[in-house]
Amino acid sequence: MNKSPDKRVGLTSDEILEKNPLSAVYSKFRIHYYRDVFHRINSRELSLTTTEVYCVEIIHSLNKPTIQEFANFIGISSPNATYKVNSLIKKGYVEKVQSDTDKREFYLDVTEKFYRYYNINEKYLDIVEERLKKELSEEEFKMFNDTLKKIYHDMMPEEN
Repeated sequence: MNKSPDKRVGLTSDEILEKNPLSAVYSKFRIHYYRDVFHRINSRELSLTTTEVYCVEIIHSLNKPTIQEFANFIGISSPNATYKVNSLIKKGYVEKVQSDTDKREFYLDVTEKFYRYYNINEKYLDIVEERLKKELSEEEFKMFNDTLKKIYHDMMPEEN
């Protein structure tokens, strides 16, 4: 399945789906997500830049990282990460939470404002899931979910 991008250049969506279904599905989700982010930014529903959207979602996915952990994950300096985080704090999407065990350490956590945005985004996944439930038998749906769990845990350990 390890295909270099040049082998997909010029292929239609159907050809990519046939050659690499995971890539095709991922691409569809990405396109929907990007369209949604740009729509919200353009309609002023979201007070974040595109980069800030990615940063706050990374902070959420890392599950309460320190600024240093966040900086290391995205490959930027601590001062640059601090600047980005302070902007997210100022806009109300992230907060710093002091460690209970080490009062010198702070963790980044997303706020209720983030969850209001994020839950709107999750609605599309709910729609797709409902469509799958209608299309697949109960056994097929369970197998599909079990396969996703396997991909999440076993096939992508670097992201766990």
